Amino acid sequence: MPRLAANLAYLFADRPPLDRFAAAAAVGFRAVELQYPYDQDPAAMRAEIVRSDLIMLGVNTAPLPDAPSGIAGVPGREAEFAALFERALALAVALGGRAIHCLAGVVPEAQREAGEATFVTNLKHAADRAAPHGLTVLIEPLNTVDRPGYLLDRAEQAAAILARVERANVKMQFDLYHQQIMGGDLLRRFERHLPLIGHVQIAAVPSRAEPDEGEVNHAVVLAALDRLGYAGFVGCEYLPRGRTEDGLGWAAPWGIGVRVS
Repeated sequence: MPRLAANLAYLFADRPPLDRFAAAAAVGFRAVELQYPYDQDPAAMRAEIVRSDLIMLGVNTAPLPDAPSGIAGVPGREAEFAALFERALALAVALGGRAIHCLAGVVPEAQREAGEATFVTNLKHAADRAAPHGLTVLIEPLNTVDRPGYLLDRAEQAAAILARVERANVKMQFDLYHQQIMGGDLLRRFERHLPLIGHVQIAAVPSRAEPDEGEVNHAVVLAALDRLGYAGFVGCEYLPRGRTEDGLGWAAPWGIGVRVS
């Protein structure tokens, strides 16, 4: 059965950040993921994670004011990326996390070859820094409708990058929302890349709301992920149409939505 995780940057957003952990546990989530929790006290977050008996999955490298989509693949900013990754690494370790998603960044078309080379170099460094802590480094192809000019936009491109990085602890984050927009054919593409996939995320397409509407039948897809042998978590990275708890009917078959003691 798919193991669903709550992305607390999106879900339970009507609560203060520290209150979201208990809210996720109360409706049956056993794992959570964050995005940019750099304005919160790590010790306080860790206390809430432990108190709620949750598994902490991952965080993202922090965005910058002039680079909200990251800089891991931006030529000339390697030293800045190294500093950002160290900050993310320290946070992930403090939270007891499992992964760090490295945001590639926006790169002009004329610099994409150089951007990919920079991305590969930076990922090798990140992987080597993360390995002693047992952490996975994730790269995620993002759709170019929401993120115009983003360096990494397709699963096939991510697979090629991973082949160049040659580090076992660097994996692909396969977000069905982004990959449906960038080519569809989700199940065959997922199966093709399964050995490289370290995490999965879902949201309705194109609304990015609860995954119970739109172009993708998520019940069928989640059953297929089980059948194909995917054993990781599936991150619920969607924008609820209203209060999170009121929209969890879609997740009831997987044990989410019923308040637990």
